[in-house]
Amino acid sequence: MKLQFDENISYRIKRLIIGQYPESLHQSDFSSLITDRQIWEKAKKEGFVIVTFDEDFFELQQLLSFPPKIIWLRCGNTSTRNLAKLLIGNFEKIEYHLNDDETGIVELY
Repeated sequence: MKLQFDENISYRIKRLIIGQYPESLHQSDFSSLITDRQIWEKAKKEGFVIVTFDEDFFELQQLLSFPPKIIWLRCGNTSTRNLAKLLIGNFEKIEYHLNDDETGIVELY
């Protein structure tokens, strides 16, 4: 599962989740992408799941459907370490929903 972390999540998360999500990248790895729509298209083209705190990608998905799929972090402001624990601890739930053809978004609280 390839995760693409939005810019509002620290790039440091990659090293904390590498064992569970080895192909993950951070928005800073795509320096040429500026708009949410460009991020969306890149994720769709390359098979990434967008991980974000923002409602913007949820709204894009309502307009454009999926892929890409989204992990919407609804846990509020928390440390990068806690986000990593949330993603690792919910791996099976995330995998289940992202493999479901009917589900485009996974919300984590």
